[in-house]
Amino acid sequence: MTIDDIDDRHAAAAFRRLIRHLQHREDAQNIDLMGLAGFCRNCLSDWLAEATGGEIGKEQVREAVYGMPYAEWKARQPAATPEQLARMEASVARNRAS
Repeated sequence: MTIDDIDDRHAAAAFRRLIRHLQHREDAQNIDLMGLAGFCRNCLSDWLAEATGGEIGKEQVREAVYGMPYAEWKARQPAATPEQLARMEASVARNRAS
């Protein structure tokens, strides 16, 4: 089985659950998600906005993903440390290699 074999209803339900989980876990900073997995809430927002084919604007999608206006969420987050930035840069480089 591949991801393409999973019904869109089930995939959408799992995606919504992931978004709700990330909304609940504000302590999981985007910089840490990027450093570990090479994607973050902004990536999910961008992918979702692209999937709508422009029907929903980027800021609207971000608000849906973050559960609040993006600027409000960002203001709550501490500044990234040099170590976090280095991990993110290394992780993003792995994305380009795949």
